Parts: sequence; structure tokens; C-alpha cells
Amino acid sequence: MASRAIDVIDTAPRFTQADADALNSRFAGVDAATMLRTLLAEGTLGRVAVVSSFGTESAVLLHLVAQADPATPVIFVDTLKMFDETLAYRETLIERLGLTNNSVVTPDPTVIAAKDETGLRWSYDPDGCCAIRKVEPLARAKTGLDSWISGRKAFQSVTRQNLPRFEIEDGRLKINPLGDWNKDDLEAYFAEYDLPRHPLEEQGFLSVGCQPCTSPVLPGEDPRAGRWRGWDKTECGIHLPGVPDSDEGELPPGYEPAF
Repeated sequence: MASRAIDVIDTAPRFTQADADALNSRFAGVDAATMLRTLLAEGTLGRVAVVSSFGTESAVLLHLVAQADPATPVIFVDTLKMFDETLAYRETLIERLGLTNNSVVTPDPTVIAAKDETGLRWSYDPDGCCAIRKVEPLARAKTGLDSWISGRKAFQSVTRQNLPRFEIEDGRLKINPLGDWNKDDLEAYFAEYDLPRHPLEEQGFLSVGCQPCTSPVLPGEDPRAGRWRGWDKTECGIHLPGVPDSDEGELPPGYEPAF
């Protein structure tokens, strides 16, 4: 009698660095719109979603994705510290661009009650605040995804230079369609497609995050200079190899940083 085949659960990563290298080579010199249309049509990315902050430049990536496939999932992390203008802008873009698969993830209320009961953690521990309000919720939202699409651009800050279009983080493929775009490219795209601007941009907010930690940018400053002004901090943690953790037990039990 033939022996019964033993079921094996495949726990290997969906993507490897070799995959990212191959995709970087395949799409070298290909415009972002064509690249996204091809990838989403082929199903190459597996279970994929766009992560958007609905900030000042978000309309460009979201328009590109909507043109390729408006049913692509779009994830927004509401830290419960967002500007009202950002929440309104999200609704405007969803309707204008015809995005049909939208979700919002929020911080774990149990963690907030234990670690930020006063809601003032941002004022003395911005890394810890980002960890519980943004990094952990997004990690939950990306559970089960094979890949995700980011709106990062190399020109935004020194921490984002030499940004590849495809990279690997914890076995998950991360796509940066606008990695090589500059500010002029973005402005030209906004004008060509008459995309709506974030309401706070005209007030000097060139990069918009949470309300307590975002300020206008002065002429000549780095576009992200208004984020966490006065702190030695330039990223919230979702685009870094490790999660800032200034308080042992910061994140829920069993959570392992993936970014």
C-alpha cells in the first residue's frame, strides 16, 4: 500500500532578495504607471495593499494605483491624533479617485489605556507614541499580506536616499513606485491630472503626520523638517529596520517588529 503523503505547511517567505533584485532589473527605466498596471494585472505581488497616510503627496500614488486597479486595498492608520483636515482629505480622495477597497486601522485601546492614558505620550516619548499608535496597528493590518506599496520618495529626507523600487522586509516585498520621483515630478503630476491638494499644504505643512508632532516647514528646510520638530527623530518607525521601543513591554505580548 502506498504511503500517505504528509501535509507540510509552507512557512517560507513569499519573496526573497533575489526576487526584489529581479524586479528592480525588470522594471528599470519603466514608468511607475506602467509598472503598477503590469504588476497588478499579473498578480505578481500576491496579496497586496497600498499603505497611505493621505498626506500632502499621497494623491499621486493613489491616482496611479486607481488607474491600474481601483479595487486594490488601501490601508490608512488612524492614530487618533490626526488632523481633521487629513480625515476629510481621505474622504475626498477616495471619492474622487474611485477607490473601492478602503480600510482603517486604529491603535489597540487596551495598549493605549495602559501606555498613554493621558494622550500626552507624544510630548515626552515620541518614539513610544509612534510605536503604539502607528507601527503596531499597521503591523496588524499587514498580517497576511505578501507585499505592500509605499509612497516613499528618496528626496524627502536623508534617511530615504538610494531608495530602490523593490526591497524586502521580513520576507514581504515592499514597492516604492515613486522612489526616484522629485518634487517637480509630483507637482507636474498634480497639475496634469488636476488632483486635489491637502488642505494644510497652503499653510506650509509640506509633510503631514499627527497633529501634535507636525509643524509648518520654513523656506529652504527639508520637506520633512516639520515632523517631530526639536526631536532627534525623522521617521515614525514603519520604514525602519527596527521599531523604536523606549519602554519595555511597549507593544502587545507576542508582537515582533517586522519593519
